[in-house]
Amino acid sequence: MTIRPRKITVSEKQNAQNSDGNEEELAEGTLLSHLVELRSRLLKVAAAVIFVFIGLLPFSKRIFEIVSAPLVDVLPGGRMIATEVASPLLTPFKLTFFVALFIAMPVVLYQLWAFVAPGLYKNEKSFAFPLLASSILLFYMGIAFAYFIVFPLIFGFMTAVAPAGVEVMTDISSYLSFITLIVLAFGLAFEVPIATVLMVWTGLTTPKKLTKARPYVFLGAFIVGMFLTPPDIISQTLLAVPVYLLFELGIIMSRLFARRKKDS
Repeated sequence: MTIRPRKITVSEKQNAQNSDGNEEELAEGTLLSHLVELRSRLLKVAAAVIFVFIGLLPFSKRIFEIVSAPLVDVLPGGRMIATEVASPLLTPFKLTFFVALFIAMPVVLYQLWAFVAPGLYKNEKSFAFPLLASSILLFYMGIAFAYFIVFPLIFGFMTAVAPAGVEVMTDISSYLSFITLIVLAFGLAFEVPIATVLMVWTGLTTPKKLTKARPYVFLGAFIVGMFLTPPDIISQTLLAVPVYLLFELGIIMSRLFARRKKDS
């Protein structure tokens, strides 16, 4: 039985050639070399987070004051409580670490990019780096949207609907857990355009199919908002509407990417 060699398609030939028409060689290595490279990248990520964390540690109390301002401003007494003995010490400490992680996120994403970049062709690298920069910007936009818009509306609503005779007194540990979940949810939700482009890039779908899926995405955005936000229509809508609008932005970006890929 003879084995016929597989025919190389035109797109594969184009991807395997650089702008000069020469065959582009991708960086190859053994499993051990990849593991060493991964360890190096993870160490750099850890070093960046620890460096930022140590720099922010003297300002941990001030950071907690800033982060808790949206809730403190609407509390009747303007004060929060600590129900555990170590909460006054550990809660600002934990919050400072999360802030350091968010600040160091560009380094984290860059190290991820640097790890996978050797396995990409030149034309893929030229598109992937702007995609990386956009993902960082969108992540910070999600955090800013949560802090400046979502938090004041949610906390104002929660304190306003409290029954008569009930004094709202929020524990600082519970507050930290709550805002961490909300900030992460909005930060990831704002990555919808990037996820949309990646699905088109990998061939999982096409811009035309994404356009037909609009009603399902609209419904799914509200379902996701129901699980990731408190049980009120305000916070659910504040997450679902931006997610759907960002999905529309993702369709536009994926069309531009598909057009560029076709021209190349």
